[in-house]
Amino acid sequence: MRLAIRAVGIVAALAFVSVAARGQETAKQEPGETILTAACQGCHDSRHVDTQALDEEGWTKVVKAEVARGADVKSADVPVLVDYLVRFHGPLPDGPGKEVILNICTQCHDLQRVRRTRLDAEGWAEILDTMLNEGAPLTQKDFAAVLRYVARNFRP
Repeated sequence: MRLAIRAVGIVAALAFVSVAARGQETAKQEPGETILTAACQGCHDSRHVDTQALDEEGWTKVVKAEVARGADVKSADVPVLVDYLVRFHGPLPDGPGKEVILNICTQCHDLQRVRRTRLDAEGWAEILDTMLNEGAPLTQKDFAAVLRYVARNFRP
């Protein structure tokens, strides 16, 4: 009897995972992300976007400069693209550690991952230790700077 209940539970869990995975597959891209993919990533990879962390004025200048160079972005799509870039690839607070995040952490993660994570210093230290174990090229100096930066700017 217990085996049958456990089997039903496992089947139900697998069905839930399957439904959740399908839901993730069918999630729609934001309009700005669609524009970014179609108009920008033919020439630039996402590193070009992730390492800038610009505000609205900065992204507007970049987008307009790229349009002047031939990027296929309709004028009506410029505000949509800029809004997306600011929300998902926008500015980070200034301070020691910011450059390390932009140049090292974005090799594997987008800035949203940093922004949405809210931990105390101990939690961030655990995350950074995990990243070191995964091969993140952080020196001891970089580790300390990033830890101070994220603990100060992205706490609970």
